[in-house]
Amino acid sequence: MFSTADAPSRVGHLRAALLMPLALLALLVLAPLPALAKYASIVIDAKSGQVLHAANADTRNFPASLTKMMTLFMTFEALERGKLKLDQSLPVSARAEGMAPSKLGLRRGQTITVEECIRALATKSANDAAVVLAEAIGGTEIEFARMMTERARKLGMTRTTFRNASGLPNAGQLSTARDMARLAQALIQDQGKYYPYFNTRSFSFRGVTHRSHNRLMARYEGMDGLKTGYIRASGFNLVSSAVRDGRRLIGVVFGGETAAWRDNHMADLLDEAFNGTTTPMLVAAVGAAGRRAADMPVPSRKPDGSENDVASVVAAAAGAIASGAGELALAKPAIAGTLAAPNPAREPSGWGIQVGAFNNKAASQKAVASASERAPALLNAAIPHVVEVPTDGGRLYRARLMGLDEKSARTVCAQLSRAGLGCLTVPPAGR
Repeated sequence: MFSTADAPSRVGHLRAALLMPLALLALLVLAPLPALAKYASIVIDAKSGQVLHAANADTRNFPASLTKMMTLFMTFEALERGKLKLDQSLPVSARAEGMAPSKLGLRRGQTITVEECIRALATKSANDAAVVLAEAIGGTEIEFARMMTERARKLGMTRTTFRNASGLPNAGQLSTARDMARLAQALIQDQGKYYPYFNTRSFSFRGVTHRSHNRLMARYEGMDGLKTGYIRASGFNLVSSAVRDGRRLIGVVFGGETAAWRDNHMADLLDEAFNGTTTPMLVAAVGAAGRRAADMPVPSRKPDGSENDVASVVAAAAGAIASGAGELALAKPAIAGTLAAPNPAREPSGWGIQVGAFNNKAASQKAVASASERAPALLNAAIPHVVEVPTDGGRLYRARLMGLDEKSARTVCAQLSRAGLGCLTVPPAGR
């Protein structure tokens, strides 16, 4: 029994107990979904659109601040139509002020010019400036996002949906590496007048200088844009364009583990494409596996909603496997002189699997693609990685998929072994 004096307290506890499951359910429903592909990439010829490399290129993922490329595309079109002018002052709304970082720190009632907004998006990736542009063009950010999606469809971005102008986490805001390459191509070909804004190295606003998040642009020969992006759910993303010997390429990377890894991987992909050493038909098979796995459930991770492209320490190299243990060498002579020596600092961290080792890089890539097709649900989150190893007889190329946890690596290796595909688990550094 309890007294009437205890009744309010007991009722309150009961109400709290009943409401807690509802609150948890609401969090599950409203929380942004995880990325559908941890890793994806593509390299195309900017002029012809020819695909030179593709991996998971059509699997939908969170674009993060790559979204701002579309916001800027819409802004450039508004400038061309006369709806906006570069020196036009735009009002800052309460919504713009309330945006999460990265931002300029704009305050409601202030004004900022269209050109300042453009430079803020291209360098600082400022979310508040993105909302200012969205509201100036669409009236509201929601309407602007609808306009972005409609325009994307006309550009051929058939697997892209926008829900905001900044790229902050939203379960419905998804794109693909291929669609982002199409957008970059449109920015270069259709908005070439404004494309140099993507090459802005720094931007000063009200006494504060903001440096570009695109650090690779300062060290990669011929690179002159475009955009970085990061939220926890997507990893580190990058769209880049570079010109060498009169030829322009566009590269897209989704799901980098760190900013440094992403930048180094982009440099490798572009180098191979410029040198003509890519094998598009083989790596495209990985993309096919990714598409089949797109609807499989994956563990949820909560995005932090911020752009953070400060280069962090590159993951240590994964533990090496003795060259004679389970490695299959082909009779075909190794290809010499076309690839640089391996840089162990670029190997993704975490556990992985090795599905063979060959004296031909193309055969190693084919083995990675085959493994991805055999176990797409488990390997959709893995990062394809071919390790070049010097040997007395030439070179070996170890076919690996990295970035897994130990349980996933052992589970998928057992599954592949049962399917008749040789497999070894690869532990992280120090194991």
